[in-house]
Amino acid sequence: MSFDIVCFDCDSTLSRVEGIDELARHGGLFDEVAALTDRAMNGELRLEEVYARRLELIKPDQASMDWLAKLYIAEMVEGAAETIRTLHEHGKPVHIISGGLRQAILPLAALLGIADDQVHAVDVFFDEQGAYADFARQSPLAVSGGKARICRRLRMRFSALAMVGDGKTDLEAREAGAFMIGFGGVVKRPLVVEQADVFVDDAALTAVLPHLL
Repeated sequence: MSFDIVCFDCDSTLSRVEGIDELARHGGLFDEVAALTDRAMNGELRLEEVYARRLELIKPDQASMDWLAKLYIAEMVEGAAETIRTLHEHGKPVHIISGGLRQAILPLAALLGIADDQVHAVDVFFDEQGAYADFARQSPLAVSGGKARICRRLRMRFSALAMVGDGKTDLEAREAGAFMIGFGGVVKRPLVVEQADVFVDDAALTAVLPHLL
C-alpha cells in the first residue's frame, strides 16, 4: 500500500512521554492528571471533558514548556529518527498531529526534520512574565474528533493518508478515510489493538515502515 502523506501522533508514539502528564508530575499533580489522560485515551471520557481541566490544574508556564521540550527529545522512541528520515528519503511528506502542546513539540519536530507548519498541535499562551494565560480553545485538537478534522483538511491535498498513533484520538483519523497504524511500543491500548487497520507491537518505531512503504 502506498501513501501520499504519513502523519504521526507525538506522545507515546514519537516520544515515550505523555507531555501533559509529565508537566503534571513536574508540578506535583501527576496522579490526578494522568488518570484523566488515560481515561480519555482509552475512550472512557471525551477529550473536551479533560483538556481544559488538566491545563487549569497544571497552569504550565514558559519555563516548564521549555523543560518539556527537552524531555520529549530525551525520551524519543527508539527508531523514530530513522523512521522519519526513511520516509523523507522516499519523498513522503511527514506531519505530526497531536493533542499535545505545540511549543513543546516543535523542537522535537525540528530535530526530526519536520517543519513547523507540518506540526498540528495546541498552542499555549503566556503573559508578559511567562506565566500561563490560556490555551487555543478553538483548536480542533482540544476536542474529540479533532484529528479527523485535520486529516480531512490534509486529504484535500493528499488522497492516501496514513496515521500512526497509540490512542483513541488517533483512531478518529479513520473517520476521515485515513489508514490507521496502531503503535504499541510505549502503551498497548486494547481499543487500538482491536480497531486499528494494523497494530504494531514492537519497541522500535521502524516496525511501522513495512506498512508505509
